[in-house]
Amino acid sequence: MTDLEPTPTAGAADAGQPGAGRPTARASHDGGSEVTYEAARAELEEVVRRLEAGGCSLEESLTLWERGEELASLCQRLLDGARSRLAANPLGPA
Repeated sequence: MTDLEPTPTAGAADAGQPGAGRPTARASHDGGSEVTYEAARAELEEVVRRLEAGGCSLEESLTLWERGEELASLCQRLLDGARSRLAANPLGPA
């Protein structure tokens, strides 16, 4: 299983990016560090871009596809967790 840290080319939600400064959904993975939804989505977008561009070997394409599946699953879990939090507290913070 590959690490869930974003690749350097994927970009992250830093100060110049939309959504910077807002709370983000996070998921823990190997080693206890956290990945934000935005970082996972940015890496997924990069994986899709590389696959659509073509030019990769079959093995690299398969590796990218598998990574994309992991990232899509992670994003879905983070979104599901956010929905659960909202459902548990429909009126917002006290």
